[in-house]
Amino acid sequence: MPAPDPLDTAADRALTAGQAVILPNPSPLTYVVAATTPRAVNSAKARPADQEVALWVHHDTAWHDLVPALQLRPGALRTALTLLRDELVTLLVPVRADAAPPDWAGAALRGGHLLLFGARWQPLSRLLARHPRLYVSSANRTGRPPAATAAQAAAMFGPGIPITDADRLRSTDTPHAATTMLRIAPDGQLTHVRPGAQDRAHGPDPARYLEHLGTSVGRV
Repeated sequence: MPAPDPLDTAADRALTAGQAVILPNPSPLTYVVAATTPRAVNSAKARPADQEVALWVHHDTAWHDLVPALQLRPGALRTALTLLRDELVTLLVPVRADAAPPDWAGAALRGGHLLLFGARWQPLSRLLARHPRLYVSSANRTGRPPAATAAQAAAMFGPGIPITDADRLRSTDTPHAATTMLRIAPDGQLTHVRPGAQDRAHGPDPARYLEHLGTSVGRV
């Protein structure tokens, strides 16, 4: 079934107006809250305005603008981009001490690392192209699991936030979860930070998922 035209949805109008929206990801990922400002994301989630949020580096320009500030060797840069684009993890990437990231990236700083998310799901492609710089967080309120369906998102957030319902394009039989979070070192070494959708299939030991990535993605 063809995807709806995202340019005709309330999401585009809300993002243009600086408001938060709830957007889908491909299964087994959950829905997310996104906005053009970190404050709008945090406000939607009813949490402190200055809490860090991930940068949604779905656009190549945003990634290229960040690269000079990232403390990664060339091979590790390629690994990081593969993890973001193909593995769809959330990734903590170290920043250089001698090259500060752009001001707009400050909300994603956590302990000398940038918190990045890079999914580019085709049904959202035109919407994302119109909003190349976005901030993102899981579609949940504190203490509650992220919304796996549009109905769950609506029940959690109420009518004030537009929701792009793509459940018909997702697998209703698949267990959903927020993204796995990894940390990448300058040499490409990976550390498991938070369990999530990507490592679930590899069992309870995070080392097995990291071994899988060492084979499928590789590192320097």
